[in-house]
Amino acid sequence: MSAQTTVRTAPDVLPLPALLALAAATFVMVTAEMLPASVLVPMSAGLGVPEAWTGQLVSAWALTVVVASLPLVRLTRGRDRRLVVVGGLLVLAASSLGTALGPTFGVVLAARLAGACAVGLLWATANAHVADLVPGRLLGRAVAILLAGATAGLVLGTPLARLVADVVGWRWSFALLAAAAVLVAALVLTVVPGRAAEDAAAEDGVATAGRPLAPVLVLFALTGAIMAGHHAAYTFLTRLGETAAGLLPGGMSTLLLGYGLASAVGLLLAGRVASAGRGLVLGAVATVLALLGLAGAERAALGLGAVLLLGAASGAVPPLSQTEILDRAGRRHRDLAAALIPVVFNGGIALGAGAASMLVGASGPGAVPVPAAGLVALATAGLLLLLATTPAPGPAPAREPEPCGA
Repeated sequence: MSAQTTVRTAPDVLPLPALLALAAATFVMVTAEMLPASVLVPMSAGLGVPEAWTGQLVSAWALTVVVASLPLVRLTRGRDRRLVVVGGLLVLAASSLGTALGPTFGVVLAARLAGACAVGLLWATANAHVADLVPGRLLGRAVAILLAGATAGLVLGTPLARLVADVVGWRWSFALLAAAAVLVAALVLTVVPGRAAEDAAAEDGVATAGRPLAPVLVLFALTGAIMAGHHAAYTFLTRLGETAAGLLPGGMSTLLLGYGLASAVGLLLAGRVASAGRGLVLGAVATVLALLGLAGAERAALGLGAVLLLGAASGAVPPLSQTEILDRAGRRHRDLAAALIPVVFNGGIALGAGAASMLVGASGPGAVPVPAAGLVALATAGLLLLLATTPAPGPAPAREPEPCGA
């Protein structure tokens, strides 16, 4: 079977090679996004700029994803999504190599912005393509596999990149990331089936033609509010969790490792939830409880439990919300929904972090958890109302296996 073949999977079988290849892409994407933060000090020294400037590379990346995702998705609409993913990974590789070789901060910034454009398109395309590769009943598990790569990027990718920076220099971290992106692009080209967006829409347009867009947009707004509340606290987690960290050998490093492991558990559980909508409500409730626990984090045991619960919620909410969004959108609105996912997620993160920074500047970190919990609680109430008034449509009829053709 050639790489040019369009493959349709059997209706009850997960296409694991394709999903794992796309998960490898999300691993590279998240590692690329967070890498400047993990090599902040040596990168700042190497470029001769303040650490605040280097930190802004992450913020500029998120803003670029928000701005660029929709236009790029429109530009590539109807193209073979596998080839769009491959092209995006190659642009990300060029961006990482440009960062590794960049002699000045300006050159590095330009390279990073190009990479952010690629990643915005990659997120949108990968989300939509995963939804096309599996029937609706398997969508939750497929999205969880996709996002497992992103979780691994946070838990493993950035620490490994920091280790490389400590041993041979920060520029080598970006150079190796560029090589990894090229390898993953080759893997995607080899094992991921090709499928044009317009073909997917035509295949079962009758089954999804009546699906309204309004509930999807409401769900986006509620998800953005949950993300904002979560990241308001997460931005200052090292301050809020200081007392809890004192309980642990290794202190804050161990606490953050616990958060990452709890996130992995949440992701695993999300892939096994029968109803993404109900699971999302549970994840939102867990977020509220964790944020309220952080309000009393001066009690070490309570703070530790809150951090672990927040980690589990952070692993569960993204795949559950993405699954519910893509399921409600159907193939009729899938391109738009997939393009809005990185916009809303990054926008919510930026708004939450920005609002929390203002609160901390005025009243200290302890002022963040309760308002954040209130915001997520309101979003949870909205989710319950949405689920009660607009039940999610059933999955479209499963696609029958077809002979592979060139």
